[in-house]
Amino acid sequence: MSTKNQQAFEKLVRLMARLRSKNGCPWDRAQTHASMKKHLIEEAYEVCEAIDLKDPEKLKEELGDFLFQVVFHAQIAKERGAFDIEDVLNALHEKMVRRHAHVFGKRKAKNAKEAYKRWQEIKKAEKKGKLRR
Repeated sequence: MSTKNQQAFEKLVRLMARLRSKNGCPWDRAQTHASMKKHLIEEAYEVCEAIDLKDPEKLKEELGDFLFQVVFHAQIAKERGAFDIEDVLNALHEKMVRRHAHVFGKRKAKNAKEAYKRWQEIKKAEKKGKLRR
């Protein structure tokens, strides 16, 4: 991540912490994971809608709104001592490397179909507890 991207992301995380702080927004402070579910789903649908519209500006806006939901949930979890956004990012990175064994391992995928098949096999093994998460 470039320094510019890192700074922009950190600025967003600080904004969310401020909104949830004692002197922040009463509505934001009152939210829970459960109360935010409908907003997360709504934002996901709006991302899909922007994709269907083939509108890059709308997609940029909606992806930002969706990312805000992720940061919001991570902030709630941080306040409860469960995890923080860094934990989310690290877990995601580990999972993507593990599931892209055809990129980071010795067995390469010949095409998209084979790559997807290997992804699904790894995911299935994870669910059965055969692979470390």
